[in-house]
Amino acid sequence: MKIALTGGAGFIGSHIADAYIEQGHEVVVIDNLSTGRVENINPGVKFVELDINSSKIDELFATEKFDILNHQAAQIDVRISVSNPIFDAQTNILGSLNLYEACKNNGVKKIIFSSTGGAIYGEQDYFPADEEHPLRPCSPYGIAKLVNEKYLYYYKEIYGIKHMILRYANVYGPRQNPYGEAGVVAIFINKMLNGEQPVINGDGSNTRDYIYVSDIVKGNLIALNEGASGIYNLGTAKENDVNFIFKELNEIAGCKFSEFHGEAKLGEQKRSVVSYLKILNCFGWKPDVDLKEGLLKTVDFFKSL
Repeated sequence: MKIALTGGAGFIGSHIADAYIEQGHEVVVIDNLSTGRVENINPGVKFVELDINSSKIDELFATEKFDILNHQAAQIDVRISVSNPIFDAQTNILGSLNLYEACKNNGVKKIIFSSTGGAIYGEQDYFPADEEHPLRPCSPYGIAKLVNEKYLYYYKEIYGIKHMILRYANVYGPRQNPYGEAGVVAIFINKMLNGEQPVINGDGSNTRDYIYVSDIVKGNLIALNEGASGIYNLGTAKENDVNFIFKELNEIAGCKFSEFHGEAKLGEQKRSVVSYLKILNCFGWKPDVDLKEGLLKTVDFFKSL
């Protein structure tokens, strides 16, 4: 298949590109390199440096005649979405719409979309959250992801474009950006290995469902199947707080940092953990990499840089 992959120079997108190329698909990576890195790009892809808001997107889709759009590009930081919701919407809503219109205009058969399994549910009524849990996002980032899901329903109903929506838990692993505000695992590892004190926001009791990137890639491979459609969580159904992550990384990295707590951040949920039973029952997907193993692999990657 011929696949347009937005964000393919980024953390998750580049791992997906690697897997798609390995399976023999033709992949065109679309990335503006605002956070993605050239060194992440698989040499087997065609790379187009372009913003998803660009007026040239439709022309690109007309020329390349894609079968599938895999849309990973996004403004990923919840805190940035809180401080600048207009910027967040320009990328995560209007940029996405620009892509969906290009799909509609140029015969794309299916859209794979990276949604959020944490921010879209908001503060949960039960744990872990399944796909039927009420959707109450409490950040502009979560709102934008929900808006995308509604638009994808529209494009399916009106134009017949299938979709596979994957609601990711908190993804970590090699190539994650350690210099932003999001991605506590990469941020902590980078600081520890450089001898800098990591800062735990608030009291560190906030929990997340941490999932290793290779398990996310597996979900994106399943999404290529012709019969795969709908909305599915990708998570581990296990939650761990930030203090635990700090202690584990401290031990794995061979460091002796004490906990240092800073101010809590606006828009951060208290608890977030999702069920994967739906995708397990439908497609046999389950997480293969446990947290300890994944953290070890991630530390080894950053040590190798």
